[in-house]
Amino acid sequence: MFTLLKEDGQARCGVLKTRHGDVQTPIFMPVGTQATVKGMTPAQLEEVGAQIILGNTYHLNIRPGSDLIDEMGGLHKFMSWKRPILTDSGGFQVFSLSKLRKITEKGIEFRSHLDGRKLFLGPQNCYEIQKNLDTDIAMVLDECPPYPCERDACESAVAHTIRWAGEFLEHANKDGFIESGHHVFAIIQGSIYDDLRQHCGQALAEIDFPGYAIGGVSVGEPEEEMIRQVAATAPVMPKNKPRYVMGVGTPPQLLKMVGLGMDMFDCVMPTRLARHASVFTPDGVLNLKNERFKHDSNPIMAADNYTCQNFSRAYLRHLIMANGVGVELTCREDAVKGFLEGRCLSLETVFELFKESAHVDIYSIGRAAKRAVNLVFHLIEYAVNEAL
Repeated sequence: MFTLLKEDGQARCGVLKTRHGDVQTPIFMPVGTQATVKGMTPAQLEEVGAQIILGNTYHLNIRPGSDLIDEMGGLHKFMSWKRPILTDSGGFQVFSLSKLRKITEKGIEFRSHLDGRKLFLGPQNCYEIQKNLDTDIAMVLDECPPYPCERDACESAVAHTIRWAGEFLEHANKDGFIESGHHVFAIIQGSIYDDLRQHCGQALAEIDFPGYAIGGVSVGEPEEEMIRQVAATAPVMPKNKPRYVMGVGTPPQLLKMVGLGMDMFDCVMPTRLARHASVFTPDGVLNLKNERFKHDSNPIMAADNYTCQNFSRAYLRHLIMANGVGVELTCREDAVKGFLEGRCLSLETVFELFKESAHVDIYSIGRAAKRAVNLVFHLIEYAVNEAL
């Protein structure tokens, strides 16, 4: 159940109730593809305020297998995570295996990227896999068109997406999945074609899902095009349901998406950047491998957290160049509060930095924007946490 609490322009604040707790939106969701958010323990994720994380149907079904996870008591118990989990259907991963897949009316035939064995993913077994995982939010199977995409191919992808979504929900309803407190989110496709996105969104809205996602963005298109696609899709998304933009994004992108009325976001970027020695700061992204940090005695930034209080950029660069001798880099809540209170970067300055999109009046975001800024700086926490 989703409750809309506050609106300011198009921006929204709400609460999504799940079997493993409430999720306050807008919300950024760290990605734990293989039943782990790389570089972080579940305890550290809780410490920085992660309310919900992602798992991936495709990867978890190939290894270790959804049957094994079911035998272990479900994904929460398997990975020792007590808060909500959303599982992606695997459609995007299959999309990325274009040379190894064949799309039919019934689903997707493909070969494992691990051992080459033939596999099939259709609406029914996509649902059954996520049921085995015992996820809180299951994503329907969709066909994610590439960028660029010819219109005929995109029309076919949209038709498959609508049909498969209906079949997925039918299996979930017959099985009592939604009645028992789980959620199923549909995915709106359509690539760069506004009319196809709107057709897909309207058709899925008529089926009435617990939540809706925008897919097929952040797949290689310019950022301006990505924002335009979200702006074109938003009007056909039900107002009383959570809205999720898949695979987004950078801190400025999060603010823009909140300004367009979106509620949920995910991206591997924060922990991936951190594992490759990059961190977010009020002055931009720092790559600590850079030679200019070799003799830099300053902390990463002026913040009241363990790493910034104890270690210099030179020392952290040394650890990186020595292949990641471990040090726990934890940015705590007080650092985030410092940003929001203007000790490092004022809210007004953030707005000035991020207001360049013609599609978003960043000043209309109000209270919901403050929540988004909080998300942005939680991303900073992720990026400097247990990375090296």
